[in-house]
Amino acid sequence: MADSENAKVSVAAKISVLDRYLTLWVLAAMALGVAIGWLFPDVDSLVKRTEIDGVSVPIFLGLLAMMYPVFLKVRYERVRPGTIRLSALLVLSLVLTWGVGPLIMYVVAHAMLPDLPHYRTGLILVGIAPCIGMVLVWNMLAEGDNELAAVLVALNSIIQVFFFSVLGWFYLTLLPRWTGGESAQLQASTYEIAKSVVLFLGIPLMLGYTTRRILLRRRGQSWYEERFLPRIGKIPLAGLLYTIVLTFTLQGEKIVQLPLDVLRIALPLVTFFFVAFFTAFSIARLLGHPYRENAAIAFTASSNNFELAIAVAIAVWGVTSPEALATTVGPLIEIPVLMSLVYVSLWLRRRFSDDSPER
Repeated sequence: MADSENAKVSVAAKISVLDRYLTLWVLAAMALGVAIGWLFPDVDSLVKRTEIDGVSVPIFLGLLAMMYPVFLKVRYERVRPGTIRLSALLVLSLVLTWGVGPLIMYVVAHAMLPDLPHYRTGLILVGIAPCIGMVLVWNMLAEGDNELAAVLVALNSIIQVFFFSVLGWFYLTLLPRWTGGESAQLQASTYEIAKSVVLFLGIPLMLGYTTRRILLRRRGQSWYEERFLPRIGKIPLAGLLYTIVLTFTLQGEKIVQLPLDVLRIALPLVTFFFVAFFTAFSIARLLGHPYRENAAIAFTASSNNFELAIAVAIAVWGVTSPEALATTVGPLIEIPVLMSLVYVSLWLRRRFSDDSPER
């Protein structure tokens, strides 16, 4: 018992203050954002003045700070799409992300919001838009397979451009018609979807890949791995906290004015995240995949591209619509819930540890 306690202390001693109390910092950032948004409602209009083609520059910079260092850590040379093992992982992830995930959100939204069709529509928009950015941050924190996650994110981004509108038509119009429910129309432009993919995936991916290639060639792998990466290691977490404060600032007034509505929207979202994560993780584990691959697949299946869902909801139904409100509640719920799933994932690693070799 003493050895076990000493081991826990030694591990904790190696963790920085930022990492050790990350949950506390996240909660503090959320509270600070809500307070700023409530006390200074004009902040919303000030931030909107920085928008370029409907994209908030401050939010983009926060997401770039989170994503760019993550792509610097991806070992692109290890990504071998032609291998049978990686092909099987991609098929499994695509089935879970594009087949099981949206269906879970559809069922949960209809079960928990039977009397609120507009909020339900917003949640379904969230469910059919797999994450193409933040999932890399959650996967990194959970010590998942960064290379696999990068491949999955790139593949999902391409699929998203071509099939988001198709899925929207199926889950918002056709499936409700089959089941006797209330249907809605979705007209999402390819431009809006492609813009989301380029901004939140393409730019940080190209910057990360180019920077890695240049620095490895000029300074060598030892310098890059041992000196450069540790120096930029805290940037994603700092970007995460900055983005949390900004996101909650923009939604602070709505949270204070419509607390019950926010709660009604939040409950199915929380349910979706947990059900989707454990479903994907369990299936991957039953199929014999090691922890790092399980984590990458599970976080990919349970994360969402809220930026795209918000943009589409605003374009189709308007910025003040209940559909738009439902999509904007998403990031407020995703951040604390996915942070908790990071800790759950690490616990699962300790509980079901394996010595399977890395891909």
